[in-house]
Amino acid sequence: MHSNGTATRRPAITIGAFDFPESVVLAYLYADVLANAGYPVRVLPNLGTRELVDPALMAGLIQVVPEYTGSALEFVSLGHLHATPNVAATVGVLASSMAARGLRIGRPAAAQDGNAIVVTAATAARYRLHTVSDLARVANRLVFGGPPECLERPYCLPGLRRVYGLHFKEFVPLDAGGPLTRQALLAGDIGVALLFTTDPAIKYRHLIVLADDRGLQPAENVIPVFSQAIAARYPRLLALLDAVSARLSTATLTNLDAQVQLHNRAPIEVAESWDLAQGLVAARPGRGIGAGLPPR
Repeated sequence: MHSNGTATRRPAITIGAFDFPESVVLAYLYADVLANAGYPVRVLPNLGTRELVDPALMAGLIQVVPEYTGSALEFVSLGHLHATPNVAATVGVLASSMAARGLRIGRPAAAQDGNAIVVTAATAARYRLHTVSDLARVANRLVFGGPPECLERPYCLPGLRRVYGLHFKEFVPLDAGGPLTRQALLAGDIGVALLFTTDPAIKYRHLIVLADDRGLQPAENVIPVFSQAIAARYPRLLALLDAVSARLSTATLTNLDAQVQLHNRAPIEVAESWDLAQGLVAARPGRGIGAGLPPR
């Protein structure tokens, strides 16, 4: 915990992350900036899916979560409100929906990370696939792989059926845009995968992202969500989180992901290096969350 006068006597700000590397990096980006400002911070990485993390946020068990606008709106509204590719419209509705749950949102980053329907170059060439619509001709011959929650998520299998009429030969539950899904796709164990648009392996492995030609996927800008109570206790919190968002582009996020996923750097190290390079934290010995957080 970052020590600074009375800071250690104040309640810690707990930042929760979903169970995939990018979310963990984002949590540490936020945490390092808050710790640098003297706030007591801890990170709980890899907590699980949105179905576990967001209720914990609403219950006050954690105070901050790096979220994604479209999926967050779908979840918090219990599916009654649907996000669109329009960023401003999605964020506006999200803000009011979160407020009704005792939560606030910060500034959306330019960085987006949404669902990508991906095939290998060989599969794309064999079936002449360019768009998700093109899958309609061959879906019943292909196995689809993705996170287990894909079965129920409106922007995954239910949406692919509703918007594109896709019925795959089989669904194989794997992980959330992670190594199991990528390995299964490259090995030919599945023919189509749900990955994330910032996955560095897409470029590195020459995978093909099929164009979402019917606009199923919404705006998925990275956005901090936090409790109104913690915002009241720490008035500078919003400005500090917004400063991170202001510097995050999609290309930046993809690069951060590559450092973790391709070069095996620890998320906490990647986050601290980037915050320092951006001038968001001061360079000094023992600085930041790595120096004093409880064991992870």
